[in-house]
Amino acid sequence: MDKLKQIYKLSPIALLIIVIFSIYFAYQCFEDEQTAKQQMTELSSQMQQLQQKIIKNNQIITDNELSKHELENQSISRQEQINEQLKDNDCANRLIPMPISGSMYNRAKSLRESANPSKSAQ
Repeated sequence: MDKLKQIYKLSPIALLIIVIFSIYFAYQCFEDEQTAKQQMTELSSQMQQLQQKIIKNNQIITDNELSKHELENQSISRQEQINEQLKDNDCANRLIPMPISGSMYNRAKSLRESANPSKSAQ
């Protein structure tokens, strides 16, 4: 009987300890859930910002490609105009000395390479 009385005396204390730990555990779970929700919100916001940046950058790339093609077409058109104007020009049909033509070729080549970033990156 003595042991039974001791158990009855300790039961409320043990129960109180279990309840306190349960409340503490539940509160910790609640705080963790709130922190997780806040982080999810922040990550979602960052993802939306990144998607908007991607869309903007893709539009810039598209615009640059269109500008590049437009400049290429203008260059071809101007070269055709120059060729047409020089067609009957006697001076245009004369040979250029080798050192001068080589210098002009190298200068044009360096201008083309500096204007084309894809080839200079290779």
